[in-house]
Amino acid sequence: QVDLVESGGGLVQAGGSLRLSCAPSGRTFSAYAMGWFRQAPGKEREFLARITWRGATTYADSVKGRFTISRGDALNTVYLQMNGLETEDTAVYYCAARSVAGDDFRPNGYNYWGQGTQVTVSS
Repeated sequence: QVDLVESGGGLVQAGGSLRLSCAPSGRTFSAYAMGWFRQAPGKEREFLARITWRGATTYADSVKGRFTISRGDALNTVYLQMNGLETEDTAVYYCAARSVAGDDFRPNGYNYWGQGTQVTVSS
């Protein structure tokens, strides 16, 4: 079951930009926070950014200053603007939402997930 749907991934050259979008697949819920994670082959799922229902944002050091998370006008819609992409940013990117108490910075803190979108950065 897919709760969220990501879009906007693709192939881009190093230094380029992409904007990822995330929206609910149809399920209705109220999110305390929404986040973006990524997972590269052979690595654990990594926290990137999160935004709370009040609009507070936090970023991982690896993307701070390059990525920006924002909310859309529609309920539980979130974006990730990625600038200055590097080859190390290549991964599957996941959107997540939390409607229960949990840790915003760990995957197990979220109870709704998308199926992911591939981002590939070429040199």
